[in-house]
Amino acid sequence: MERVLVLGAGGWGTALAVMLATHARNVTLWARRDDFARELATTRENREYLPGVTLPAGVDVTSDLGVATRFPFALVVVPSVGVEDLLGGLPRDLGLVLCAKGVARDGRRLTDVARELGFPRVAVLSGPNHAEEVGRGLPAASVVASDDADFARDVQDATMTPSFRVYTSTDLAGVELGGVLKNVMALAAGLVDGFGYGDNAKAALMTRGLREMRRYLVSQGADEDTVYGLSGLGDLIATATSRHSRNRAAGERIARGEDPRQGGKVVEGLRTAALLDDWAAEHGHDLPIVRAVHRVVEGRWTPEEGVRSLMEREAKPE
Repeated sequence: MERVLVLGAGGWGTALAVMLATHARNVTLWARRDDFARELATTRENREYLPGVTLPAGVDVTSDLGVATRFPFALVVVPSVGVEDLLGGLPRDLGLVLCAKGVARDGRRLTDVARELGFPRVAVLSGPNHAEEVGRGLPAASVVASDDADFARDVQDATMTPSFRVYTSTDLAGVELGGVLKNVMALAAGLVDGFGYGDNAKAALMTRGLREMRRYLVSQGADEDTVYGLSGLGDLIATATSRHSRNRAAGERIARGEDPRQGGKVVEGLRTAALLDDWAAEHGHDLPIVRAVHRVVEGRWTPEEGVRSLMEREAKPE
């Protein structure tokens, strides 16, 4: 029986643990807070982040990070701003599978943070994967990317199940950054939904958003084909259209004049928009949707001004 360590008991970490344990994996689920770990172990339900889904008997819950020494690798499923602190307490020979779709506090890629801390085996797991569906056993697909092909295959073998199909990739930059940038596009899609601009506007936004993602990812060394795969186009479709998407819902709340961080859950795209907009300005790159979302989120533009900035751009060929 495969043994898998999941570090992070939010919605996605819990969903992965449930999915793997349902299919005969022996899973240890680590929660940062002692009281939360005890609650999960007792109630067998993550009422805060994934209500209605029962933790199978094959999921062992702990708050002891020392268990990491017993596993060859770990799925790291904490918000991006918490990844660096968590990695600091892990053994350096532990393989890492980074599952957060964001960047470090200072804007560095999470894989770069892991490398700088001395972890030799690093991978990214990304794709159109909503916890609410994966945790309930609905079919889904994902990509595990690493520049160590053997490690990627090991992770694929340990995580692929009849309900969760996993592909491998060597395009670490493309898979990682696709998951980062699509969150900003999902915020924009939520603004479109919140204003009731309709299907035509949303289709145009997603199409142009994909082109913007391609320009950025290719500039960072990604393979263009990855942009049109599960971690790019696939994740964009899911995040920009689903009722489960935190980023899309946050965009809707902004359009209604509400707090986008309602509910206290992490909305990765809010911070990412600012970091990417600053990067684009510094390096002379054209990321108009990122710019509009950033300025709207920061209150520097009204949502109407953000939409106008996109609609009134200079006419040009597609």
